[in-house]
Amino acid sequence: MSSAFRSPVPTQTRSHHHRFSASRVRESLTTRFAMCVCSVLLSLLLFAGVIVFILWLSLRPHRPRFYLSSFSVPAVAQPPSALLNSPISFNVTDRNPNGNIGIYYDVVYASVYHRDQLVGSGPVLNPFYQPHKNTTVVVGDLTGTAPAAGDALAAELSGDAAAGRVEFRLELKSVIRFRVKTWDTHHHTLHVQCDVVVGSDGNLLAGYRDKRCSIYFGSL
Repeated sequence: MSSAFRSPVPTQTRSHHHRFSASRVRESLTTRFAMCVCSVLLSLLLFAGVIVFILWLSLRPHRPRFYLSSFSVPAVAQPPSALLNSPISFNVTDRNPNGNIGIYYDVVYASVYHRDQLVGSGPVLNPFYQPHKNTTVVVGDLTGTAPAAGDALAAELSGDAAAGRVEFRLELKSVIRFRVKTWDTHHHTLHVQCDVVVGSDGNLLAGYRDKRCSIYFGSL
């Protein structure tokens, strides 16, 4: 009775098999380690991004808010020439909405226009610092200038006053900078524009009282 003959596995083949298996294990461990490192790095980057975003939100300056409280030009009830040297008075509230940021203001200048023609201008507030969450009242007292006799503006002003509705535009200008903690931002030129409508008595109509003014940053 014959038995099957089995040839022995060559030693070289077994050694190659062991080396191949060890190589695959090393590659698998290396891949897992690399994936773990990448995962940790991505998590750190995400965490850092969230922190930076939160800091940016907390330190990003918000624009001040301006509201027209009162405006008076008593001379509109008189002939247009009465605007010459007549008083133009107004109150504008300036609100700093920032929680941790103050605002430095240079001199605040005011200009009043009727149909794009200047009828009064001048400085109304000296330089000041406005703390966070603070409201400052800008009190303006200007001297009016009259349109020339026979000027079309004079006729328009008289007609508007007779109709009981005279439109003006109040503009405020100042150079400001924000104070964030212990450092200051660069300078910004602030422009504030308030739409004004007064009645035949020269006082601000109720519908425009406490109306928010528009603002933008630009050149003087």
